[in-house]
Amino acid sequence: MSRIGRLPIKIPEKVKVNAQPGLVQVEGPKGKVAQKLDREMKVTIENGVVKVDRPNGSRRARQLHGLSRTLVANMVQGVTQGFQRSLDISGVGYKAELKSKEIQLIVGFSHPVRFPLPEGISAEYDAKANRITVKGADKHLVGLTAAQIRKVRPPEPYKGKGIKYAEETIRRKQGKTGAA
Repeated sequence: MSRIGRLPIKIPEKVKVNAQPGLVQVEGPKGKVAQKLDREMKVTIENGVVKVDRPNGSRRARQLHGLSRTLVANMVQGVTQGFQRSLDISGVGYKAELKSKEIQLIVGFSHPVRFPLPEGISAEYDAKANRITVKGADKHLVGLTAAQIRKVRPPEPYKGKGIKYAEETIRRKQGKTGAA
């Protein structure tokens, strides 16, 4: 039996969980999240607890058991606490601006790059630290949005200019040495 898959998920107050075969919907104070699950996985809601059970001991069912439980647990956590990912912008003149539902990035191109935020995702910009924080209830969508913003100008290894995750370390290269 999967150690992770058999753990029950406690449903906090103000959170509604709706489970149908192949689909789980969770609604809470931070928003709504829906996730498709394999139709074989059985999701039951009893006494304020969500349980994920597998139909049999086949290899595929064992593989999906822990994954399905973790996806449902992430949905419950997302609608109660939310998820966030921070990105640092480094480089001379590199900055960002928030305009309603889009981020305007000025990162060394001849033009500012406009990045529209998807539905359910919000962003904050700290000009002093030059840091963008992407927030949302869907863990997958928060990570995907942060990765797409980073992809606009990934950090380069010589001076470290570009957009990087806050916890990321860039392996630096030495570069050319001046001839004396």
